[in-house]
Amino acid sequence: MALSDIAIRNARPREKPYKVADDDGLTLLGNPNGSEWWRLRYRFSGCEKMMSLGVYPEVGLKKARERRVAARRLIADGIDPSAKRQAERASQDDTFEAIAREWLAMQAKKVSAGTLGRKRDRLEDFIFPYLGRRQIAQITAPNLLAALRRIEARGTQETAHRTRAVCSRVFRYAIATGRAERDVSADLKGALAPAVTRNFPAITEPTRIGELLRAIEGYSGQRAVLAALRLAPYVFVRPGELRQAEWAEFDLEAAEWRIRPSA
Repeated sequence: MALSDIAIRNARPREKPYKVADDDGLTLLGNPNGSEWWRLRYRFSGCEKMMSLGVYPEVGLKKARERRVAARRLIADGIDPSAKRQAERASQDDTFEAIAREWLAMQAKKVSAGTLGRKRDRLEDFIFPYLGRRQIAQITAPNLLAALRRIEARGTQETAHRTRAVCSRVFRYAIATGRAERDVSADLKGALAPAVTRNFPAITEPTRIGELLRAIEGYSGQRAVLAALRLAPYVFVRPGELRQAEWAEFDLEAAEWRIRPSA
């Protein structure tokens, strides 16, 4: 006899898994923990198969029957619904965003949190909204260029170049893992506007030193950056030496900072 909503709602968990049948291969599998799963039993190419149609009550009886009908139509057309679902899931794993996030997870073991965050931000802000859901193997150089042009339109040419470089790393990772054949970002060489660079010469006029110190005190960004800016005028070291300093380099009793040769 076919299932009813009332019968499903009144069902109680049992000590062992149990099945309650509907029509045409649809069953509801109840588990001792109280979870209930829809299952469809069918035959394809002479083999008996089983596939999930969702979890009750998120998928109600009416929806489960609709999914059963859709699966039966595929079988009538010579398509295995379970194999079709697996292929669709596999294709979702090959989107640019899925592969990029996989690559970012690998990078977390190699680079600092700040560097990783900047790479992630560029992808999430400028690439994922336009190319994230596309299969990475189907993305062309014009597709990527169109996304990078949006960055250029904001007047941030350097960011466009840096974003292209991050995309290149993602494409190369996809090639190494067998999900892409080539890095299309390489075709954009010369296509982006050149990045505008500025030189920041050292301040040599005493009156401008005060301007620099006041500008430092007016900085409203991260506390770690403000601390580094405040310390820099007292030690006159390179930014990299200050940024990579370790406690082992300092002798507070002797008031000395000995920078290692490799720093």
